[in-house]
Amino acid sequence: MKTIRRLIYTEVLYAVAFVSIGFLALFFFFDFVDELGDVGRGVQPYRLTQALVYVTLRMPSHLYELLPIAVLIGTIFVMARFAQSSEYTILRTSGLGPWRALRTLLLLGLAFTVLTFVAGDYLAPLSDRTAQLLKARFSGGVSLGTTGAWLKERQRYSSFNVNVFSLTPDGEMSRVRIFEADSRGFLVSLTQAAQARFADGAWILQDVDRTEFQTESGTTKVEHVRLPSLRWPTEITQEMVSVALLQPDRMSTIDLFQYIRHLAANAQTSQRYEIEFWRKVFYPLSCMVMVVLALPFAYLHFRSGGITSYVFGGVLIGISFFLLNNVFGYIGNLRNWDPWVAAGVPGLIYTLLSLAAFGWLVLRR
Repeated sequence: MKTIRRLIYTEVLYAVAFVSIGFLALFFFFDFVDELGDVGRGVQPYRLTQALVYVTLRMPSHLYELLPIAVLIGTIFVMARFAQSSEYTILRTSGLGPWRALRTLLLLGLAFTVLTFVAGDYLAPLSDRTAQLLKARFSGGVSLGTTGAWLKERQRYSSFNVNVFSLTPDGEMSRVRIFEADSRGFLVSLTQAAQARFADGAWILQDVDRTEFQTESGTTKVEHVRLPSLRWPTEITQEMVSVALLQPDRMSTIDLFQYIRHLAANAQTSQRYEIEFWRKVFYPLSCMVMVVLALPFAYLHFRSGGITSYVFGGVLIGISFFLLNNVFGYIGNLRNWDPWVAAGVPGLIYTLLSLAAFGWLVLRR
């Protein structure tokens, strides 16, 4: 059995690696063409070599997204080729029964699951942040849309709504606005700062423009002051600001979990981030579903050249899984579904399909 496992694992690993490299090369080309429009622009000239580095740093994110599809296509190709050349028939007569074959592929799928988790939780967030800081060095900063990132914090007697427009390449914040409200929800002060940096348990605001609103005896008094610097105590850390400025699918599982807790503690909606958190949990497990879905192809009978259509069918199945996974995320966010339902249902559907195909094509036939 060790020889059989070595044969299957080697063939599948080579096939998955080939498919992954092909997909990554295609996405590398698309990303590079997209970056060509920014070459020569920015605060500093954005050179062609820097665009190549930026696109290269985006590859771990694409690897995380494409690995389950590559596992499905590569495993289907190997299983179908074994069936076409009658190698799988020989393996069956050597003692490779359906359940043993399933266990063999599940162990391989577990290895791909670990690889997908590492790529999505460690490699992709680190490379994406490095890529964004590289791009920020030439474009002037990391920002989210036209309004920046919004955060909220509750303190003992007040609540604060904080707007950070962007992060500079040095890790400082630019164009910061802090809206302070009392326990009744009335606006107490507005603090604006051109720059801010992180300190232990506080933000150090620079070039501060502060407006205070005081209500006494039914009249409102407005005081306006300008300060060279101001220390604002807060529990909002640099990681939280970075998370708010990044897309949820580019965060690690731990960052998502901590940010969700922060949002819940400050009575903010976290539906989008919770769905992405559960997708981070379930998505690597789809590699195990894909290898089970590919196993029935070893029990089909192929004519000469018929393998191509089945591999193409595997490509369509993989694309449909990717699309369904994204569609359920959007629908779950709009319909306010339970986050684990929106994230887990696509994988559950394909798990049932793979088990049904295994039961019909493998066990019954």
